[in-house]
Amino acid sequence: MSVEKKEPRQPCCSKLKLFLFAMSFVYFAKAFQGSYMKSSVTQIERRFDIPSSLIGVIDGSFEIGNLLVIAFVSYFGAKLHRPRLIGAGCLIMAVSSFITALPHFFQGTYKYETTITHVAETNATETILPCLDNSTHPQGDEPVSAEFQKECEKVAGSSLWIYVFLGNMLRGVGETPVMPLGMSYLDDFAREDNTALYLACIQTIGILGPMFGYMLGSFCAKLYVDIGAVDLDTIAIDHKDTRWVGAWWLGFLVTGVVMLLAGIPFWFLPRSLPKQGEDPDMKSSDAQEGEQDTFITTDSSSSPASEKQDPVTMAALAKDFLPSLKRLFGDVLYMLIILTGLVQVNGFIGMITFKPKYMEQTYGQSSSRAIFLIGIMNLPAVALGILTGGFVMKRFKLNILWASKISISTALLSFLLLLSQYFLHCGNTHVAGLTMSYQGDPEVSYQEHTLLSQCNSGCSCSLKHWDPVCSSNGLTYASPCLAGCQSSSGFGKDMVFHNCTCVAEAPLPAANWSTVMGQCSREDNCDYMFKIYMAVSVLGAYISACGATPGYMILLRSIQPDLKSLAIGLQMLIVRLLGAIPPPIYFGALIDRTCLKWGVKRCGGRGACRLYDADAFRSTFLGLIYGLYALSYLLCGLVYNRLSHRHKQETMEKQAKETQQEGNGTVNGNGNGPGAFVKCKEDLDRETTI
Repeated sequence: MSVEKKEPRQPCCSKLKLFLFAMSFVYFAKAFQGSYMKSSVTQIERRFDIPSSLIGVIDGSFEIGNLLVIAFVSYFGAKLHRPRLIGAGCLIMAVSSFITALPHFFQGTYKYETTITHVAETNATETILPCLDNSTHPQGDEPVSAEFQKECEKVAGSSLWIYVFLGNMLRGVGETPVMPLGMSYLDDFAREDNTALYLACIQTIGILGPMFGYMLGSFCAKLYVDIGAVDLDTIAIDHKDTRWVGAWWLGFLVTGVVMLLAGIPFWFLPRSLPKQGEDPDMKSSDAQEGEQDTFITTDSSSSPASEKQDPVTMAALAKDFLPSLKRLFGDVLYMLIILTGLVQVNGFIGMITFKPKYMEQTYGQSSSRAIFLIGIMNLPAVALGILTGGFVMKRFKLNILWASKISISTALLSFLLLLSQYFLHCGNTHVAGLTMSYQGDPEVSYQEHTLLSQCNSGCSCSLKHWDPVCSSNGLTYASPCLAGCQSSSGFGKDMVFHNCTCVAEAPLPAANWSTVMGQCSREDNCDYMFKIYMAVSVLGAYISACGATPGYMILLRSIQPDLKSLAIGLQMLIVRLLGAIPPPIYFGALIDRTCLKWGVKRCGGRGACRLYDADAFRSTFLGLIYGLYALSYLLCGLVYNRLSHRHKQETMEKQAKETQQEGNGTVNGNGNGPGAFVKCKEDLDRETTI
């Protein structure tokens, strides 16, 4: 038998490395795509003038698409060609990105809400009268007929958010095969002690996807939505304004191209590979893949039966489906793990969806800067934490019980850091008639009529529009008219309003009676408070991520090997159905209740929220997260108790088995056991023969 014929075994090892590389890249690509979607929700909310609760529905459409097919893909896909199914999923995800970007090309140019729209159409410096006389009806407050509103919305394309919904749902369908089939494929053919490290590597590279996704989201948020189609000099708002809409559509074109590239390697990978660390000479070639590698064996029948794959029929697969489900749902530990993950994902999804808006409303950060900081600071900390957890599992060869201890400890420590965030805030921004009275006293109001005061009673101001101006005393007014301004000068972003009666009556010191476009910035100490918040947030993200890999290994090692793909798929199905779809909706609905000033749609009716009660926002947002995480830690205790009981039982069984084997060996060695009887009989027969 020639030694040279063993050379073809080398490509099999390289194919496992190729799969590891391909999985890492597709994890990066899908995380890049998903995080960009998360970073764009604020821009989409403003572009289509929809509330946060509806944004939650759009965000949850990904999970809807995922759950439609995940159970079937996880079970039937495990019996079919897993790499090619993953490749097909990547193609679907690429198409979904292009569909999501379509509304931009069907809509007209974006018309932001303002009370001085007519000034933007001129390119010369002129004086206007923001404070209109009582004979002029305020623009936008007049009733609109149903027919006019329907026709207006058709022209404006405000219902085209459905394309975003459908595109995001299709992304969920395409993402379905990646995790259950990819993880089970890797675990099947990688050495057992390498699985945790490989998993950590994939997740670590994958976490770079959100980092780049949020960075792309930040970049696009600074670009005007109609860049290249309008003269930017005529735009009177900037990216810090709550009416600003960035080029949200541009990033989806980029993520679609990246996802197309990520799916290419999976079309060239085999259906199965030799187990890492085993002698591949005992493996037969994969005839279905047309491999040319030949493994020399002394007998063709010596190849394992598992490698001689018979044609798989759907009837045969379906026959074993219900019994497999019964076995899984009868496992109490598996159900506890699912329930724990369900509650944790509720808190995490709600937090990550609205965290940019929280940073914007609580600390006065622009949407683009909030997105950028999450991508450049929080996500690298998460990547480092996941890698640390995988390294610890590999280095110390920890069992499932120690994995649960690490997971619970890191979760509790990160929760303590999360609790401290409640005390890191700046209070409400100072807006006359909403968070402060016109006399400068703190006074939160959810009613429109509080925007009126004696100082603007001589004007006929719209109470619905949001067109903020900032005075030199640090007080923001909802519009130049409500500030009582009598005239203006300048153009676009440089417009200045003069002789503002409300500024003159404010008890706060003011250098003059003028106001400028835009909302006033927060107090100086707010920047210091925000830095502390970011430090606590980054540290908490790192500690929490350290328990991610041990937590996932608990799931992999607590189920039977033949149910691995189905168990992972069902866990994803249940967690995404009840843990990922509802949170953006009920988080968004409760956050909407803290809105102080709603915007007005182009065609009339309530649009997106422009200003929130920051204190109520903080209490609602963090309170929901605290409650969900606290419940999940109680469930973690039950999981640990169950694991500990199972571990003790397995240890006792192992010790009993070893004791029995040692007892058999001792008896045989002393000449008193069955082995000794056989030996005596052989000696007696030999003597008789002699």
